[in-house]
Amino acid sequence: MVEVILRKDVTDLGLAGEMVNVRPGYARNYLIPQGIALVATEGNRRRFEEERRQVEQSAEREREAAQELAGELEGREVSFVRRASESGRLFGSVTAADLADELEKEGVAVDRRAIRLEDPIKDLGEHEVPVRVHMDIVPTLKVSVVAEE
Repeated sequence: MVEVILRKDVTDLGLAGEMVNVRPGYARNYLIPQGIALVATEGNRRRFEEERRQVEQSAEREREAAQELAGELEGREVSFVRRASESGRLFGSVTAADLADELEKEGVAVDRRAIRLEDPIKDLGEHEVPVRVHMDIVPTLKVSVVAEE
């Protein structure tokens, strides 16, 4: 058996950062060439610890940036003027791309894929749309769609 340090989570083997014993062929032919694991030498342990510290620091910076963006988005209202039928149904729709473009005009950069709009908005009125800026940070954006006169 060979002792390796996992760099990524491996199903039925272990989580990233764990030291596990595997068969030599599995380590030599799959885990190490794919960059999934390192042989557990003292030098590799130090190297992995340094990499892990850097990853944790960058993840913390990303989380702080996401918190800041969530603060800007929470409670923000975005309005659209669209043509609609008398029953309040839009002739077009308001999509995630439309929301991202409008937010960009207001100076807030949000990727359209982060906007969790299940279906395009096709009705007049007020709508609440979640925006996933981080894994567990999901502020709500208020979207108002009014009829064109």
